[in-house]
Amino acid sequence: MTTKSRVKLIREGRYAAEVDVDLIYDDSAWAPYLSLEDAQTLDDVREALRRGDVEKARELGRIFRLMPV
Repeated sequence: MTTKSRVKLIREGRYAAEVDVDLIYDDSAWAPYLSLEDAQTLDDVREALRRGDVEKARELGRIFRLMPV
């Protein structure tokens, strides 16, 4: 089993978040996959952004405000 660090991008409303996760590679048919903890972190960031709780989301990832050009 090996892991590789990756950045996942989440977009919710007028915000985007970059969250560092580890992808797990092994010989199973499901590889690559996230650990339960990383998957919950992604869900927590998405839910915080949905609620407009940018401070909570900032604790878990890098937050960006999307603006039209």
